[in-house]
Amino acid sequence: MKVLVPVKRVLDYNVKPRIKADGSGVDLANVKMSMNPFDEIAVEEAIRLKEKGAVTEIVAVSIGEAKSQETLRTALAMGCDRAILVTAESRVEPLAVAKILAKIVEEEAPGLVILGKQAIDDDNNQTGQMLAGLLGWAQGTFASKVEIADGTATVTREIDGGLETDALKLPAIVTTDLRLNEPRYASLPNIMKAKSKPMAQKTPADYGVDIAPRITTLKVVEPAKRAGGTKVADVDELVTKLAAMGISKS
Repeated sequence: MKVLVPVKRVLDYNVKPRIKADGSGVDLANVKMSMNPFDEIAVEEAIRLKEKGAVTEIVAVSIGEAKSQETLRTALAMGCDRAILVTAESRVEPLAVAKILAKIVEEEAPGLVILGKQAIDDDNNQTGQMLAGLLGWAQGTFASKVEIADGTATVTREIDGGLETDALKLPAIVTTDLRLNEPRYASLPNIMKAKSKPMAQKTPADYGVDIAPRITTLKVVEPAKRAGGTKVADVDELVTKLAAMGISKS
């Protein structure tokens, strides 16, 4: 079975974001970029499924600027077999990403698509669900455990009330949560091997997808700084302050 793993190049999670002076977005000049952490988990899970014999080929896909090939090389060094880079220098919204992925799925015919539940730059948590809708496939979101057997993916997913286990008939879409696994580090020999692994270069036009933005960002601002707390002498003073804030003691 073939597995498709979409990955995204984002601001490294250890880097504190800086807002551009004009408030148009996050400043990405001269800062460390890396693979989206949830996508790293997706890559790791695909590799583990291959090591168990449930998967025969892993194809990594990235949609973004040309520098995204660095992210794909990381995926290849971790253990993916080949990669597809769809170059788009402007920001691509989740629906356009899902449409491109749907076209790639039609060409590659994977039995499973594993991707991170969300990207840490925009936090939309939409692409996996949209892709499942476009393809008409079963989906298991927020996966903390994935097992493949007899044409079925058994997915344990995290919900507000605890854990839910679903059986998905393949082909299916799975989005990964933090507790699914711990991604491996790529070894130096595998990093060297990754340089010779095939990487196809495509554009959104090759798939007939319009990536023109539907959403306009008006302004980006930093979160308001949290104000310091206030100590009270006794319960009566606390009740008085709560009442002044419009909070009833009942």
